[in-house]
Amino acid sequence: MFLPMKAFRRTLLLLSLVIIMVGCLLVWGDSLLMVTEPLPQHVDVVVALQGSIRAERARIAGSMDFLRGGIAARALLSVPQESFWGESVPPIARAYLQRNYGADVAARVDFCETSANVNSTAQEAQESISCIRQHQWKSILVVTSDYHTRRARLLWRRISKSDPDIHVWIQGVADPEFEHPWWRHRQSAKIWILEFVKLIWAMCGG
Repeated sequence: MFLPMKAFRRTLLLLSLVIIMVGCLLVWGDSLLMVTEPLPQHVDVVVALQGSIRAERARIAGSMDFLRGGIAARALLSVPQESFWGESVPPIARAYLQRNYGADVAARVDFCETSANVNSTAQEAQESISCIRQHQWKSILVVTSDYHTRRARLLWRRISKSDPDIHVWIQGVADPEFEHPWWRHRQSAKIWILEFVKLIWAMCGG
């Protein structure tokens, strides 16, 4: 049986709306996850967040650029207390920084060792802000992957709002694991879907 003309028009309209929404999501989906802020002229510290090996290298590189460029006085790297093999991470990280960025830059980097139960951006922010308070830093530039910037800004500002003297800016760097357009790459699509769900959860207070 054919649909009545009125029902057919409704179905066609609904289908058109779905197609438009999917098209908008494919074209502008990146902007849902990313946020761009004007860079401050100077901050007390630039903080590189933890991530996968490739992502964290990109985040560290971005942080070192801000440090060498004079935007930040110091850099803080969030690192686990020990590696998979039970080794202390800061000495390994220090050697990596000296090898890739020079001793002068490495000497201006501090480490915030996070506990073994840290497995989320919110938990990392809580422990990193505790380290930041110990150093009495007030202006913080957080560097993370570009697709992670909107959620990171939401969580860092939410967690730091109890201290009105702390001011947080977010800066994103290109992540080699998140290619554009995201929907044409399997890994990028997985990252987008997971990050979008996490963003919605964070916006709902999770």
